[in-house]
Amino acid sequence: MTESEKCALRLSSLSIYKGVLERSVPKAYFELLCSLSCEPLSFLAKWGSFFELLCDRGCQDSLCTYITKAALYDENSFSKAAARGEHMSLPESIKSAVRRDIEIIAQAATLPPKQILADYKYIDEIKDIASSLPLWSGGEPLPQLKDTERAFESSAEFYRKNGCGMFARYKAFIWRDGTINPVLHPDSITLDDLKGYSHARNLVINNTKAFLNGHSANNCLLYGDKGTGKSSTVKAILNEYCTQGLRVVEMPKERLCDFPLLIDKIAMVPMRFILYIDDLSFQKQDDSYASLKAVLEGGLAARPENTLIYATSNRRHIVRETFADREGGELHRNDQMQESLSLADRFGLSVNFSAPSKQDYLDIVAAIADQKGVGMERQELFKRAETWAIERGGRSARCARQFIDSLFVPKNDYEFEEEE
Repeated sequence: MTESEKCALRLSSLSIYKGVLERSVPKAYFELLCSLSCEPLSFLAKWGSFFELLCDRGCQDSLCTYITKAALYDENSFSKAAARGEHMSLPESIKSAVRRDIEIIAQAATLPPKQILADYKYIDEIKDIASSLPLWSGGEPLPQLKDTERAFESSAEFYRKNGCGMFARYKAFIWRDGTINPVLHPDSITLDDLKGYSHARNLVINNTKAFLNGHSANNCLLYGDKGTGKSSTVKAILNEYCTQGLRVVEMPKERLCDFPLLIDKIAMVPMRFILYIDDLSFQKQDDSYASLKAVLEGGLAARPENTLIYATSNRRHIVRETFADREGGELHRNDQMQESLSLADRFGLSVNFSAPSKQDYLDIVAAIADQKGVGMERQELFKRAETWAIERGGRSARCARQFIDSLFVPKNDYEFEEEE
């Protein structure tokens, strides 16, 4: 039996890490090894499809790195137990299976492509074609799995610090169709990118830091005028503290009734989660309004210690009020008003992001200009920034950033003449 055939057999016997073979690259690699006795037409097709997949994933020069990464991020009985710090209490049979699986995966990932060709049953029939087949490089296994003797301990430590499965691989998620879906390309904005509103932003940052350190922290409502950086603050905080175990799951307002389902999926995960509700407002007290009230306080599905709720809204009291609502038809009008205001009060921390004054707006413009390297004379810069804000209906941090970005847009070499 050839070395390549032995690798295929070993991979087929994976147990704890069996799920690795469901990932696209390891699966295609396993199928290629299983085709060593197939007719040339089938074997060559497997080879071509596998290499095309490597190129698509950008790992044609790092197959070993990619496959061991897939193993490290696999969600299985061991990784889940290790994430909870319970791996040492696992039965010895599971521990032995983990060590065996990791060793098999590492050995298979380092198998040279020329060795696979040499082990192919009909290599003599395809020698001319084989000499021109594209080859990949193995690269290095991930540090946690490089030393197979210590892989159990080092991978367990990784899971304890970073969680397992998709929560170790990604930092931002969205709740959709009853499942938590990763955000593949989250906003990369940082706290350094945000100018102004330092007092308001520090309130949210300090609350988040207390949450990450296991201290008492509050659900947070970020409210105020449009374009003042409410949503950007939440995104920047995630980017700042994701390496400390922070994760954000965005939850659409209309799916707040799914809160108990979401909690079931994250309550035992050793990460800290912010459930993020963007642009929260209600035209009236509907089912989602009642669901959020129950989530914040008083519902049967208790909010676990590893979860906070951050919401942004343009309204301080979240529910849209009209004079007709105040006059209403209810006998006890004050009770109706108190009911409408009670939701916002259930957020322990409410932070105001109001429209900036003229001076604050110009200070934000100056700060962004300095960061971006704009060399325009200050008086001219402020004059143009004010004109930009007036044309767009008001000052805001977003308006300031858009103005600075507009300075980098290439101008045409000619101007259209106005028609008379």
